[in-house]
Amino acid sequence: MSAKRLQQLKGHILPENKITAMAGSPSPLTTHVLNTGMGVPGSNMALSLHRQNPSTKVWSLITTGTTNDDGRCPGLITKEAFTAGVYRIRFETAQYWESLGETCFYPYAEIVFTINNSDQKYHIPLILSCFSYSTYRGS
Repeated sequence: MSAKRLQQLKGHILPENKITAMAGSPSPLTTHVLNTGMGVPGSNMALSLHRQNPSTKVWSLITTGTTNDDGRCPGLITKEAFTAGVYRIRFETAQYWESLGETCFYPYAEIVFTINNSDQKYHIPLILSCFSYSTYRGS
């Protein structure tokens, strides 16, 4: 069995929060990209996390990342940096689909959400195909 497949299995057997907890403090904000058009995780997708300044409404970049083989991007933000406010995750979907030899309708997907209680854990998945995407608040 390949090392890549073993890593994927590990991600399904041990939830991300347990893997992250073993490596250190878990991120209070997680994401998971699922390519439902092909039935696979959305691996190697570039993304960025931003926070909106409540006074000026200007977005500030917090971090950038790339999803792993399981479509996850662990370590988005530390518990200390995670405060109440309005956040945005931008997923670079055009680059992702181009890397698979496909075209897409949406060049990027932005999910904007409000954090009222930074003591809770928030999971923001992106479920996509070439011509659609959806999301929900997970736990």
